[in-house]
Amino acid sequence: MFGFFKPAPHQERLPEEKVDSEYKKLRLQVFLGIFIGYAGYYLIRKNFSIAIPYLTEEGFTKGELGLALSAISIAYGISKFVMGTVSDRSNARYFLATGLILSAIINLMLGMVPFFTSTIAIMFVMLFLNGWVQGMGWPPSGRTLVHWYSVSERGTKTSIWNVAHNVGGGLMAPLAVAGASITATYFGARFAGYEGIFILPALVAVLVAILAFVLMRDTPQSVGLPPIEEYKNDYQNKEKTMYETEFTTKEILFKYVLNNKWVWIIAIANVFVYFVRYGVLDWAPTYLSEEKAFNMEESSFAYFLYEWAGIPGTLLCGYISDKLFKGRRGPAGFVFMLGVLVAVVVYWLNPAGNPMIDNLALIAIGFLIYGPVMLIGLQALDFVPKKAAGTAAGLTGLFGYLGGAVMANALMGYVVQISGWDAGFMLLTGSCVIATILFAVTWNVRGQEVVKH
Repeated sequence: MFGFFKPAPHQERLPEEKVDSEYKKLRLQVFLGIFIGYAGYYLIRKNFSIAIPYLTEEGFTKGELGLALSAISIAYGISKFVMGTVSDRSNARYFLATGLILSAIINLMLGMVPFFTSTIAIMFVMLFLNGWVQGMGWPPSGRTLVHWYSVSERGTKTSIWNVAHNVGGGLMAPLAVAGASITATYFGARFAGYEGIFILPALVAVLVAILAFVLMRDTPQSVGLPPIEEYKNDYQNKEKTMYETEFTTKEILFKYVLNNKWVWIIAIANVFVYFVRYGVLDWAPTYLSEEKAFNMEESSFAYFLYEWAGIPGTLLCGYISDKLFKGRRGPAGFVFMLGVLVAVVVYWLNPAGNPMIDNLALIAIGFLIYGPVMLIGLQALDFVPKKAAGTAAGLTGLFGYLGGAVMANALMGYVVQISGWDAGFMLLTGSCVIATILFAVTWNVRGQEVVKH
């Protein structure tokens, strides 16, 4: 591990009269840092999906492009777990900003150097590298959340932070379209035009990384404040254990994560949640273009609606899991996935010529799917001590991306190419059913009650 990634050392405790005001100020500041920073990751994660219709015109097949697209998910799934174990022993501030800048550089290379989009193999390698550094975003955000927010408030705060997915993902599409337009208009002699899909969002992401670094701090103790449990008088367990000693990787893995059956259940559920999330999202521009006669602007707008509809949905899901179900995440996940199932069937069976119904279905799917995505990450944080939060979240991410997102990219692409869109939607429908059942299995479990100490 590079020296600058090491956790920030604890500083001398501030005078008691300054603790409350400083805590309130910095809690908001670091929250804005991880929110803006993580939204920045989504500006440059899935740009390739917007470029697929352009690349098919250059002779690449949907199956080939789906395979290349799967590289992001393969790398991200592995990296989220590996980088999760690293981030649990790292300074969140440096970790998050570094990953975002590296991802921006890779996207600039994809947009500015034709060689990097010349073959499927080269695109696969570049997207794999992008997926790997993208894995440096969630874990430091999770580390920040568990160090700056206590158990009783974490559900609401995590749901608010989680809409950074939708803010970044929603802004990516119009930014990408604007980038393509600017490139075609002013640099048409050199570029085909679609390259701006990568270039403009990457430039914005660099600015976001700088801003996130300015706002973030590592732990409360690194700025002279007491642990969050002490400050809020809100402890994870009756023994008031605070887990302020950094664990070894072996302790994190074998004492708190890999032997926890509830972590495994939600990790498996994540496979199917992510298959639906990305099976709909990544193929929306292509599906709407081929089957529903949407043009580029219309399909990009639908993509935007899908992402931004997740904002109120995620907030509602987090709220009802805290207030209505008293910290049990399973019931909320069950209800939301049941709704996703209905919306996916409507999206599938709606005939061409009814764009309003397609857009409403996408809004409904986006509104509902990000709640379960958030809940699984939240359960991962709840099920383990805070010093193991990144690793637990990384394990669920490993399953979600290697299982769900890769299938949504590569398998979905080849199934649709060989058997048509109906076969692809059968896979999406089955995944909704399985995810709903697995959430029901965790119906009566409150995460903080299963933490081992």
